[in-house]
Amino acid sequence: MNSRRRGWLIPVVIIVAVIVIFIAMFAGKYNSYVTAEETVDQQWSKIDVQLQRRYDLIPNLVNTVKGYAEHEKEVIKSVSDARAALGGARTPAEMADADAQLSSALSRLLVVVENYPTLKADTQFTQLMDELSGTENRIAVARNDYNNAVADYNKLIKRFPGNLLAGMMGFDKRAYFETTTESRTNPQVDFGTGNTSLRFDDKAAPMNGVFAAAVVPMAGASA
Repeated sequence: MNSRRRGWLIPVVIIVAVIVIFIAMFAGKYNSYVTAEETVDQQWSKIDVQLQRRYDLIPNLVNTVKGYAEHEKEVIKSVSDARAALGGARTPAEMADADAQLSSALSRLLVVVENYPTLKADTQFTQLMDELSGTENRIAVARNDYNNAVADYNKLIKRFPGNLLAGMMGFDKRAYFETTTESRTNPQVDFGTGNTSLRFDDKAAPMNGVFAAAVVPMAGASA
C-alpha cells in the first residue's frame, strides 16, 4: 500500500515543483519587466518636463523679437503655430512630432535675428536665450538617459526565454527618442553672447547653446 502511494505521489510532487518553479520564474520576470518599464516612463517624464519649460519660454521670446522685427510675421507665426501644436500634443508620438516642428521653427527665427544687431544686444533677449539654451541642454541629457533606459528595457524583453514571457504579458518594444540625419546638418549661428550659438549635435555632449534637434516619433512609448 505504501509503495503504491509513493508511486503516484512522486509524479505529483514533481508536477507541483515544476509549477512552483514556473510561477517563481514568471513572477521574477514580470517584476523585472515592470521595473524596467517604469524606468523608461520616468526618463520620458524628464523629457516632458523640459519640453514644457521650453514651451513656457517661447511667448516671451516671440514678444521680444516682435518688438524689433515685427514685420518678420511669417517666421514668428511659424514659431507660434509650432508651440500651439506642442501644447495640443497628448501622446509621446504627437509630442515628438510637435517638438520637431518647434525646433525647426526656432532655428529659422534665430537665423532671422542675425539681421537685427539691436535685438541681439537686448538684455531680455539675451537672458531668454540663456534660459532656452540651458533648457535645450537638459533636453539633450534627458533624451540620452531615456534612450539608455529604452536600450536596457528592450534587451530585457528580447532575450530568450524572457521574450516568450514578455509577449505573453504584453510588454512590447519601446522606440528610441532620436535626432534625424538632416537635423544634424543645420548651420551654426553665433549671436555674440558667448553661449547662444545654434548647433545640432547627436553624438557629443551638449556644449554652450546647443539646441535640441528634431526628433523621430516614438511609436510604442507610454503616454
